[in-house]
Amino acid sequence: MINESAVFWSRVLTEVTLSFHIIYATIGVGIPLMIMIAQWVGYKNNDEHYILLARRWTRGFVITVAVGVVTGTAIGLQLSLLWPNFMELAGQVIALPLFMETFAFFFEAIFLGIYLYTWDRFDSQKKHMLLLIPVAIGASMSAVFITIVNSFMNAPQGFEILDGELVNIQPLIAMFNPAMPTKVAHVLVTAYMTSAFILASITAVRFLKGSDHIYHKKAMYLLMKLGLIFSIASALIGDFSGKYLAEYQPEKLAAAEWHFETEKGAPLTLFGVLDGEEIKYKITVPYALSILAHSNPNAEVIGLNEFPEDEIPPLYIHYLFNIMVFIGMLMVLVSLVYLMAKSRRWAFIKTKWFNWVVVLGGPLSIIAIEAGWWLAEVGRQPWILRGLMRTEQGATTSDNVDLMLVLFCILYLVLGIGSIIVLRRMFRSNPIEKEIADRESEKGGIAR
Repeated sequence: MINESAVFWSRVLTEVTLSFHIIYATIGVGIPLMIMIAQWVGYKNNDEHYILLARRWTRGFVITVAVGVVTGTAIGLQLSLLWPNFMELAGQVIALPLFMETFAFFFEAIFLGIYLYTWDRFDSQKKHMLLLIPVAIGASMSAVFITIVNSFMNAPQGFEILDGELVNIQPLIAMFNPAMPTKVAHVLVTAYMTSAFILASITAVRFLKGSDHIYHKKAMYLLMKLGLIFSIASALIGDFSGKYLAEYQPEKLAAAEWHFETEKGAPLTLFGVLDGEEIKYKITVPYALSILAHSNPNAEVIGLNEFPEDEIPPLYIHYLFNIMVFIGMLMVLVSLVYLMAKSRRWAFIKTKWFNWVVVLGGPLSIIAIEAGWWLAEVGRQPWILRGLMRTEQGATTSDNVDLMLVLFCILYLVLGIGSIIVLRRMFRSNPIEKEIADRESEKGGIAR
């Protein structure tokens, strides 16, 4: 028997948990790569500033990892408590990547601990830098395995249901489903992009506070280059995602694009306000949806008229799609303008208004990540396992989910505020100027 109240509160609690966790998970995936690249540049160029970048980023990263572990554990707990019917079915098929995700995290954590406690204990920065390779691989593989589970929810395969029983279970077939390549690639690249712009945002704050230190200038230049590379990659992979949706989840693409009628040479609708099936204040790009879906301006794109009304995703996902794409394009533009200005020595990148744009880039990138995940999850509705199990069928029937929501919200509030306070105090008590002076003093003492 379906308890509609329990379904509603289960969805709200899951949404809140994922929305909070994805911030720390994104940082947890992207920052290790930033640290590794910074230390590699420092080793290659014999530049102490980049080594310090890696060192300081690692200190902050450890705090976010701790919070990510708590919220990740909460997700695992909630899957069993809130979605028992889903886990009863899916757990038998897709348990392998869930186990591998835990293994990948332990792999990352072990080498991160060794890396942290062996600063200045190697005769070569190269040897110390090599410890970052398993850290970065472990962080990225954690995202790969957990995204595989999400991909399975969008394209379930690798099993059969016979007389209500699961038979012929093939975990590898379930893992390597059609949704996996584009989803995994998009999650990884957007995590790298977002991490680069978050760190650039923090650096821009230092410029706004009057810092003109070469350390921050080098950090900004490196991060903007990485941000541009990964934001362009995100756009390219987003194009592949559109083609995947056109073939495997056409109802999701049609809902995201407000494409109501099947037609050839379909235009792309940007922005707008929906009034019934009339779209006001929209911007229309002729043939663009057909190109996005099939790389052919005259290709036919399936509209929402082809699907039963109770299988059409909520149409507000169009706004989520626009938010994600607009912010992504904005960040491409900001990083490209910065690098062009840097190469041509244009002074405006030193102005307050431009630094404020860069500062906003960090929060905007997080908003884009949130919009993308909401688009992915809401766009799959009404299914928790597409085509097999509706969301309400997978949910608990407990009447206490609303109380759980309050308790978990308090936990997330404490974790969020606490992590911000700890990070601020950590870096305020040890500014870069002081750390550089201390290290130079140490080197001078050793030389004497």
